[in-house]
Amino acid sequence: MKQEVRNNKLANTSGRLRPPIIAVLGHVDHGKTTLLDAIRKTSVAAREAGGITQSIGASVVATKGGPITFIDTPGHAAFSKMRSQGAKVADIAVLVVDASGGVKPQTLEALQIIREAQIPFIVCVTKMDLPSASLEAVQGQLEKEGVSFEGRGGDVPLVSVSAKKGIGVNELLETIILVSEVKGVEGSPEANLEAVVIETSQSKGGPLVSVIVRCGTLKVGEEVFCEDKTTKVKGLFDEKSKPISVVLPSEPAQILGFEELPAVGSIIRSVAEAVPFQKQETTPQRPHYAGLKEGQIPVIIKAKNAGALEAILANLPKEVVVIDSGVGDIYESDVLRVKASSAKYIFAFESKASGDVLKLATSEGVKIEIFKVIYELFDKLNEIIKGGQVEILGKAEIVASFPFDKKKIAGCKLQEGKIAKSDAIILMRQDKEIGRVRIVSLKKQKTEITEAKNGEEFGILFEPQLDFAVGDMLVSVRK
Repeated sequence: MKQEVRNNKLANTSGRLRPPIIAVLGHVDHGKTTLLDAIRKTSVAAREAGGITQSIGASVVATKGGPITFIDTPGHAAFSKMRSQGAKVADIAVLVVDASGGVKPQTLEALQIIREAQIPFIVCVTKMDLPSASLEAVQGQLEKEGVSFEGRGGDVPLVSVSAKKGIGVNELLETIILVSEVKGVEGSPEANLEAVVIETSQSKGGPLVSVIVRCGTLKVGEEVFCEDKTTKVKGLFDEKSKPISVVLPSEPAQILGFEELPAVGSIIRSVAEAVPFQKQETTPQRPHYAGLKEGQIPVIIKAKNAGALEAILANLPKEVVVIDSGVGDIYESDVLRVKASSAKYIFAFESKASGDVLKLATSEGVKIEIFKVIYELFDKLNEIIKGGQVEILGKAEIVASFPFDKKKIAGCKLQEGKIAKSDAIILMRQDKEIGRVRIVSLKKQKTEITEAKNGEEFGILFEPQLDFAVGDMLVSVRK
């Protein structure tokens, strides 16, 4: 590889090399952020909810070979589109694989994303300090997926590391620099501006747009063009949220000044260099509220940033109907929108709700659920869905009514299934629920029984003594 670097430098005299942009991809909990912590000497992983990365972050790291920009992408299955966007922006990918866990579903998905982006990649095998670590097993699994490693007939570098012990980290950085020099990453500060939107969010000061500059220079005060709108850059902030005035090639930044959030993946250019607008792919939306069917749950979905919102909307259970969605905090208008639609829930990911909003929600009977870990949001939705479903065990028609000790016994004929004394019973009238009761006594003729079967006639004494009528139905259910 070193000879390739020398040849590449001789050939690459017309362009100007810039720091490489690296996408770190892999399965959830395979050590991506812990690896970046070891590189950046930070503690990002310890601060993450649930121990997983849930948004695209970017940071610049100084190394002996020069600066490197890292994009940390989520590993959870819900964030497929976000990983894809990260790979499209990057020059090189680092595919992280747990040495003890091996190749997993998101590993394969990340590998496919890398191939579709047509960028070179490095395999980084993590957690080599664990007793169950096996470098050979990981190599074998990836070779079955068509990965050809250096020294084994291919050109994909492999680096083994223990991020916790700091072993192999410098070798990984050196390999990244070598691959970037072979690739010949170009991007001059004097070139036309090209910045890629990698994330969007709402702040107290207004919409914030996270970008990485690939070419040119982004400055405070200049006018930029994105999609079909012109925007003046009111403020720029680095990855630590500190104000800056200039952003150079390969550097990440947040832009303050947009009135509306542009699509993730869209390109920002200088107004003077703007070309006719071609609409970017928009965030896929679930069908919005247009009346409910039985078993459907209407909700409003809010998220702190656009990437997370996109991931949630794309992975909701089919029973969930989105009546509205948006980026930012939860407001009184969201509560009133839910109330007007006869819905009950607002589900939010990393968004906030003020005390006044929570108070209004309580008074209006609207439940606000806020989550810091995305899979907990999905778990809660599935819990609600399952909680609203019942398994019908049997149905019986009330064919007669008999007085008994100032109460009434329902004479019934079982039409289907069975009814047991321990079952929950719903009293139905013309497909409408009258109420729920429990069985006090279940008799066939004069004999007490524990269960009535299909076709049998029997009598039921139930509580509370709802006002039933001949022709009503008793339905036994199990949640």
